[in-house]
Amino acid sequence: MKKITRKNPEFMPKPVGNYSHITRVPKGAELIVTSGQVGTDMDGNVPVSINEQITNTFFNMKKVLESEGLTEENVIKVNIWATEEIDWDHFYPQWDEIFSTAYPSMTVAYISALGWPELKIEIELWCAEV
Repeated sequence: MKKITRKNPEFMPKPVGNYSHITRVPKGAELIVTSGQVGTDMDGNVPVSINEQITNTFFNMKKVLESEGLTEENVIKVNIWATEEIDWDHFYPQWDEIFSTAYPSMTVAYISALGWPELKIEIELWCAEV
């Protein structure tokens, strides 16, 4: 059976975080891409602090994955955009709740603004179902 595979080539430096350098998706897999998930709560409120927005963003990520019957195994790429420095001590425990064994490929970028001025973080998930 074909499956999604992840690796970090031995001849490269180790990843600087919990991600994989390479994620390979087999031919014929279905691609599922989410819109960027942001830190709004269920009522559409946006907290002021980036850490509260991170917590809400991860809640929203879990819900969007569940809505499609997907797990960490299905996530192949994560793009993270933030308008201020990420508190990795707050971020990584939540990351590890979703990605405990299957680390997807990841890109992190610091940018000047997101779609709404009050948003401080947005996370997009690329998934595949074999």
